[in-house]
Amino acid sequence: MRRLLALRQDQKLTTRHVRLVAESLEVTERTVWRWLAAAERDESAAAEPGARAQSKDRFTVTSEVRRLLALWKGNVAAVHRELTARAARGEREPPPSIPTLHRAIQWDLTPGERAGLAKGERAARKHDVFLARPRGWRNQAWETDHVQAPVLVDVDGKARRPWITWFTDCATNAITGVAVTPGDPSRESVLAALRSAVLREDPYGPIGGLPEKVRVDRGKDFLSRTVTAAFDLLDVTVEDLPAYTPHLKGTVEGLNRAVESMFLAALPGYARQPRPGKRASRPKDEVLLGFEDFTARLLDWTLWWNTEHQPAPLRGKTPLEAWQDDPTPLRDVPAADLWTFTLEDAGTRTLTTRGIRFRRRDYVGPWMTGQAGIQVRVRFMPHHDHRVEVYHAATGRYLGPADLADQATDEQISAVRRARAARSRRLKKDLEASQRERYAAVNQPEAPRRLGALTTAQAEADLTQTADTDLAQLALPDLIPPAAPPADWRTPPSLATRTTPGRSAPVLSEPAADGPPESTAQTAKDGDAS
Repeated sequence: MRRLLALRQDQKLTTRHVRLVAESLEVTERTVWRWLAAAERDESAAAEPGARAQSKDRFTVTSEVRRLLALWKGNVAAVHRELTARAARGEREPPPSIPTLHRAIQWDLTPGERAGLAKGERAARKHDVFLARPRGWRNQAWETDHVQAPVLVDVDGKARRPWITWFTDCATNAITGVAVTPGDPSRESVLAALRSAVLREDPYGPIGGLPEKVRVDRGKDFLSRTVTAAFDLLDVTVEDLPAYTPHLKGTVEGLNRAVESMFLAALPGYARQPRPGKRASRPKDEVLLGFEDFTARLLDWTLWWNTEHQPAPLRGKTPLEAWQDDPTPLRDVPAADLWTFTLEDAGTRTLTTRGIRFRRRDYVGPWMTGQAGIQVRVRFMPHHDHRVEVYHAATGRYLGPADLADQATDEQISAVRRARAARSRRLKKDLEASQRERYAAVNQPEAPRRLGALTTAQAEADLTQTADTDLAQLALPDLIPPAAPPADWRTPPSLATRTTPGRSAPVLSEPAADGPPESTAQTAKDGDAS
């Protein structure tokens, strides 16, 4: 720009020079002429052509403006109205115009700050720059997470959104293990996915082994006592990441986004599918996938991801090829030992003739014949209460499984669940009906007015019932002291003080003339007095 300014001062500047500069800077010729005019007025403008002149006394964003931006969710017009109102009350100086306020916010606040003041920290994090971790080597670090599939699946006649739990290798982007749960996931889901991730035999595939560390995001299922004990026994370090930091486990978070756009969006029952009409509703004739079919398709997609998909960071390789090209030694665990390590320990029990007593229920197995009296250790899979695994308490030798004795049939279990669901719905309806209060709508400031008219008879009946209930709750069985016993009875002093004086107990029958023997009569008196 200074070169063009010198040419113009020497009267050697032509339109060709301006055209060449405009083409090189990708601006219009009019913009270049405007920059030249600004440079003639102020030579400092030639150093940064196009930059606005920064006046020292211009309006800047203060802490008050920042607080108002947060209060009004980034609405600059509302902030300007608030500043104008405060100036009218004499609390501050009059604010600048709305365009000037807009320019000050654009100059003084970064895009991340503007987004954070308007929508919160999560929106501000989208404007941050994050460093990428080195790729490392296979099984150096795994990441794990739960994700709820946005797909409705038929589970026992009900439409549910299943949960997916998986482990992924950070170096190769390979999915090492996966587990699907029809309902809410638990530590059992984590252990099932961990077993499929570690084992490298069929049907789990060649990818697996023990990792050096696993990154989790403070989920209570991943940090439960059973899961952490299993990681400790397998000599795996658990890296507990801070809350609300998904960028620290970007591999599995990227997988969560990829599975929806690459696989789940094409399935029937996809919950986020755009629907015609004002209200998005699922078509009544839509046929949902069964849970078994959904799981089979997800496992097929997982196999495709590992063997055919070529993620961009792998530069033309599939996760399986990147895994096989890595010469890092693997640590394997036998399937029997892995099953033992991923079970929850319930302590020792004594094997009796009725089997093993666990959680107030009996478990039996065919191998228990002739074993009554020995001490055993019980291990179980969380929430799988139909079977436990039994080990010898002294040697740790695996003895065998034990199934629940007198287990109910599937029809009985379904009937019990239906009865419990009906009772829960009935109780919820009663509670909502008793707690629901409606108020009248108003168009001017006034006290809230409850709706619901009652007749005088209804109000008196309700109050009478409430009073009777309160009196029944306050009634005491010993409010009226008992009558005094006859004078010839032996009454303990502690009981004599609790009787009403002057009142004698009614005589039920007169004794015969000869009367009973002295010992018998005295025994009866003592018994009645007691």
